[in-house]
Amino acid sequence: MADRVLVIGSGGREHALAWKLAQSPHVKQVFVAPGNAGTADNGKISNSAVLVSNHTIVTQFCKDHNIGLVLVGQEALLAAGIVDDLRAAGVRCFGPSAKAAQLASNTSFAKAFLDRHGIPTARWKAFTNPQEACSTDFPARVVRARGPAARKEVTIAASKEEACRAVQEIMQDRMFGEVVVVEELLQGEELSCLCFTDGVTVASMPPAQAHKRLLDGDQGPNTGGMGAYCPVPQVEQSSSS
Repeated sequence: MADRVLVIGSGGREHALAWKLAQSPHVKQVFVAPGNAGTADNGKISNSAVLVSNHTIVTQFCKDHNIGLVLVGQEALLAAGIVDDLRAAGVRCFGPSAKAAQLASNTSFAKAFLDRHGIPTARWKAFTNPQEACSTDFPARVVRARGPAARKEVTIAASKEEACRAVQEIMQDRMFGEVVVVEELLQGEELSCLCFTDGVTVASMPPAQAHKRLLDGDQGPNTGGMGAYCPVPQVEQSSSS
């Protein structure tokens, strides 16, 4: 493990990464850029004001501060190719390439990937015309903007009218993008099963469940996440994998 590590992002995800990295005896210092109040001057952890949107500046920061490893948590930067640029400059970086990051940043790309490989997913259609998007006949609808913000800018519509309002905001008002994905709403429990891979070996993490609706009882607008817990009672725990 590298002596100095840079974690890129500002949310709870990056806070957790920095917290755990700082526990390693192999890590001397953890920078978080831009970080948050929880990562400011906290033992081994400190925030950095390096401009993360400029990959050249980030690369120079890593070389100036002898950063041995960079971890990128911010999805928009992954989609923008920061991992590709850092690796090309000789900086060790953990995270997907821009091409791989499309699975999270580009909803229509991800849905088409699932269909192409026979992976079960809700029925869906992508639209560039708002009138056509409003005409889908799914009994319940999820409206997603395509792009780096798409995973968070999601409307779970209880009616066709509500779905059409979301479509208008996305496509005509250009709030989040110009392509919209409308999909069938699936009812039931949702779990996240994450894995680490180096391209050859896959190591799975225990399933977790996140809560994304703003209010109690799964009510209110969708958010980036209001908390998560692990393990989950819906999945039997096993000592073998």
